[in-house]
Amino acid sequence: MASGFDDIFAELTNINAEQVLLSERVKLLEEQLSAEATGGGDADGEKERQVGEPVRWHELDAEQRAVLWPQFVSWVIWMADRYEMTTDQLPRQCWWKHGAVVEELTALWTSYESAYASGEDGGSAPYLWQDALARAIERMGRFWLGACRNGQHKARHRDAAWSGDADYLALLLAAGELAQLLSAGEGEPDSDPPGTPPDEPPEADEDGDG
Repeated sequence: MASGFDDIFAELTNINAEQVLLSERVKLLEEQLSAEATGGGDADGEKERQVGEPVRWHELDAEQRAVLWPQFVSWVIWMADRYEMTTDQLPRQCWWKHGAVVEELTALWTSYESAYASGEDGGSAPYLWQDALARAIERMGRFWLGACRNGQHKARHRDAAWSGDADYLALLLAAGELAQLLSAGEGEPDSDPPGTPPDEPPEADEDGDG
């Protein structure tokens, strides 16, 4: 025959089980709150890159580039083999030397991640990505690769680089200030922007007067 202590032990067992479950729930809530407070990042509080998030190489620091570049290169190699790309479509010897090609491939990489991630548009997104790939391959060959053919890399010829010219930058900045003044209705500024040739001196009259 069961004693009164058996009922007490059973109740204590139930209470202990409920406390364990409650402790686990509290632990999960604390982990979720901690992840939200750090932006879903790692222990250092850095934001973890989401699948399909755009990559801007010129804004990455050395540590971020060291993580993302191998992933990107691995995907490019896989994609080139999977779609049996020729060196005329994507020069195996120098594609990474062309900034525009890197940007095209990066956009393809991140959009591929998005297209094949689980989502509401999972049915049509992969097909649309295939179309984007075909157009990107044509665009790279037509505009960005220049004369790189048959395994030979040739740098694109340009008359001048856009960056690194202080006078050119000053001219552009001054042009922006001028546009702002004109849009505000303040008329022409008193001083000419850098690079503007000086006015011709007034011609002397026939009597030699100024």
